[in-house]
Amino acid sequence: MDALISLDVWKRACRLSADIYKLIGGCANFGFRDQLGRSALSIASNIAEGYGRESVKERIHFLRIAKASSYEAWTQILIGIESDLIDREIGLEKSEEIIQISKMVYGLIVYFERSAGREGQGGDPRP
Repeated sequence: MDALISLDVWKRACRLSADIYKLIGGCANFGFRDQLGRSALSIASNIAEGYGRESVKERIHFLRIAKASSYEAWTQILIGIESDLIDREIGLEKSEEIIQISKMVYGLIVYFERSAGREGQGGDPRP
């Protein structure tokens, strides 16, 4: 648990999710609000779930899901901007944060893949 709590990407993903919930809380379009909220929540949740797994292969699997969820949330924010459901300036700010989080998640994936190559599945290469 300590490694997760100290993980900057997880902290940023949690903050992003909370910010998005605040941003869309008053949105009248329930489908949009629900989908964007769930995709943003999925980023931080899958980072955490990956860190709770024992094997490197499972950690990478959940980090890949988190990365995919970041693409989903990014797309939904851009659609929200274009359909006037999200303020353009705020939406672009959140979009950029998602891009940065996605890059950080990718960096973790690469780290774990390299660690697995050196240490195999039995090691615990948590940063």
